Amino acid sequence: MVNQQIIGEHGTTLSTEDLAALRENLHEQRLFRQEQIQQLTATAVPRAEALFDRQAASQTEVRVKLAASARMVLADVEAALERMDQGHYGNCHLCRKPIDRVRLMIVPQARYCARCQHLREAGR
Repeated sequence: MVNQQIIGEHGTTLSTEDLAALRENLHEQRLFRQEQIQQLTATAVPRAEALFDRQAASQTEVRVKLAASARMVLADVEAALERMDQGHYGNCHLCRKPIDRVRLMIVPQARYCARCQHLREAGR
């Protein structure tokens, strides 16, 4: 096994063990999101019924939004796993600098370093 290391913004390093832990975390998140999506879509009230019942309509709307959010997170998680497989994990998509280890430990699917994430959010 290659001892892959990524040097982060503050000089911190992602060791092989860090990468293995992050990969495991991402796999757990993927499984959780897949199960969440399955539960949300399996328990949905049929739209025809929901049209006649405001409470059912509200519940359906919440489930649809939760499922959409879960799908977005799932896509981010799968993209992070793909970046790991391709050897591009841990680099910011904007500035191309390594993402800080602490940030990746908190948000392992992060695509941007903290600085670029802040700039993206400020630009909205």
